[in-house]
Amino acid sequence: MTDGPLSGVLVADFSRILAGPYATMLLADLGADVVKVEGPRGDDTRTWTPPARGEVSTYYLGVNRGKRSIALDLREEGDARLARELARRADVLVENFRPGGLAKYGLDYAAVSTGNPGVVYASISGFGSGAGARVPGYDLMVQAMSGLMSLTGEPDGPPYRAGISVFDVMAGNHAVIGVLAALRHRDTTGRGQHVEVNLMSSALTGLVNQSSAYVAGDVVPFRMGNAHPSVFPYEPLPTADHDLIVAAANDGQFRKLCEVLGIPEVADDPRFARNADRTARREELRPLLVERLVTRPADEWFALLVEAGVPSGPINTIDGGFAVAERFELEPVVVVGEGERAVPTTRHPIRFSETPAGYALPPPELDEHGAELRKWLEGGSHA
Repeated sequence: MTDGPLSGVLVADFSRILAGPYATMLLADLGADVVKVEGPRGDDTRTWTPPARGEVSTYYLGVNRGKRSIALDLREEGDARLARELARRADVLVENFRPGGLAKYGLDYAAVSTGNPGVVYASISGFGSGAGARVPGYDLMVQAMSGLMSLTGEPDGPPYRAGISVFDVMAGNHAVIGVLAALRHRDTTGRGQHVEVNLMSSALTGLVNQSSAYVAGDVVPFRMGNAHPSVFPYEPLPTADHDLIVAAANDGQFRKLCEVLGIPEVADDPRFARNADRTARREELRPLLVERLVTRPADEWFALLVEAGVPSGPINTIDGGFAVAERFELEPVVVVGEGERAVPTTRHPIRFSETPAGYALPPPELDEHGAELRKWLEGGSHA
């Protein structure tokens, strides 16, 4: 384990797939000792291929570094007893079983907190522990049911899912926030607590301005392709070769945009003086901008606009995204492990001046640390 800010914190990870494993990987990066409890067949994502690195899916590799793996069959009393002992010793327990699903093994919050009152017990579900408890929670379902898909796609086309499981990732981040806040509360009171996160609530808060349009403005937004409902220009615009993102989100940026394009008079036009005017008259304004943009290739405009302080950027594939991060000295890739076990992974997103993230262990093989963990849980020396 690393000497990060969470050094000394033991995390019992009873989660699988994405939201929970992503959360526990972030905790591991910060120095927590994360024990990944898997069933005899392992985390489902181990076999979610293609793509793969060797025989292991890159999906699994992307969210499981920094952990130790023990395979336990909770249906077997001996293994269930070891799982309960791990929960008794843990500072944090993370699980994403269907609400109530761990009770039959004595691993629900009520049971665990009886023997371990300081535990921070984080549950991640699809739709909470109330009336939605029986509904399986998959990101695609939540993208549909929350309204996100109604906002994604062309106005006259079908709704689309996002290109990633965005609410799984968001819920994982919310789980980390909840765990850290609960650990802080425990530091001051000595008491643990139950932290509950669900994908649906993460989705509704994550829809931010679109949610607020409905809640505060009684407006039901609808998909607008790449356009923004409240800002223009804030979308891809054509150039001489390919589209360029232009995001002039305030009056000053719009004026600079017009100056770079050689049409300063457009910024002085009262029809386009304020953002609300530009948004309302976007169909009048767009041709004026495009007329200039198509005279040069995207890379030339990008350089000029960035120099002028106007937010803009090319539309890359993922390899291009990593190339940009490298060029900007963000060092986006870290290699975890050595030799045949070396695995390239994406760097932890937070930089710390005093307690940097660490990458002590590569994603574990199934039950890779089972022997040492069983010995420890059965009463031996610290594992």
